[in-house]
Amino acid sequence: MKLKKIILLNIIIVFILSFPIHFLYEIIPNFITSILFPINESLFEHMKIIFTSYILSNLIIYKLLKRINLTNNFKASIILSITYNILIFLVLFYPIYLTTKHNLIVTLIIYLISIVLTQIINYYVLKSYNPIINKLFIPILVLYIIIFAIFTYYPLNNNFFIDYYNNKKGFSNY
Repeated sequence: MKLKKIILLNIIIVFILSFPIHFLYEIIPNFITSILFPINESLFEHMKIIFTSYILSNLIIYKLLKRINLTNNFKASIILSITYNILIFLVLFYPIYLTTKHNLIVTLIIYLISIVLTQIINYYVLKSYNPIINKLFIPILVLYIIIFAIFTYYPLNNNFFIDYYNNKKGFSNY
């Protein structure tokens, strides 16, 4: 399988995984799922969907990349994919979120666009080699998890952390 097909498959996997990830905390509520899966409908909590869907999809994609010998920059591609997707999604969606709060169709379209743009970048990342980001993979991954844990239990008092459906923020209100 060629890299372009793997990238296309990754787009599909990330998008599809986002749906069960969105609801997993409700099904299995515990400390671990509260950190990796959204606990409410705030914009911050939805960043966990991006993080977790990329982690899980790349566990699947790794085997395909290994077959075509493109795993040298795999760790960097995961970190950069997560980071770029979060940034692209926020830049495209945050202005809409502030004005309309939530429109499922618009949200899904913007999310799909952010995944596609991220995977275009990922295509070039996988074809290159970045030993620095590869070495920083574990510390950056741990940093993401720490940030999710802190702001899940101690959210800031701004729009990014407020669940407008329930007018609450963070874990302490649930």
